[in-house]
Amino acid sequence: MTIAAETKTQIINENKRHEKDSGSPEVQIAVLTAQIKELTAHMQRHPKDYHSRHGLLMKVNRRNRLGVYMRRTDPAKFAQLAEKLGLRK
Repeated sequence: MTIAAETKTQIINENKRHEKDSGSPEVQIAVLTAQIKELTAHMQRHPKDYHSRHGLLMKVNRRNRLGVYMRRTDPAKFAQLAEKLGLRK
């Protein structure tokens, strides 16, 4: 239920700030969004999988906290990222 390594590498390459970046908030939010989409599809197939539901909720909360941080530090960059990823806020 995790994203493939190739997919994760592609997401990192699309959102990195510089050549060796893999942990900036933009990258983390993008990777978490891909994981959330995959877990959401899994939860639609397996609605009683409570352990995966817990993991999904933790990832959503982590992404929200990173979004709050980005909105506080660089609102323009967060707005651009939210538009790119299709996030509501």
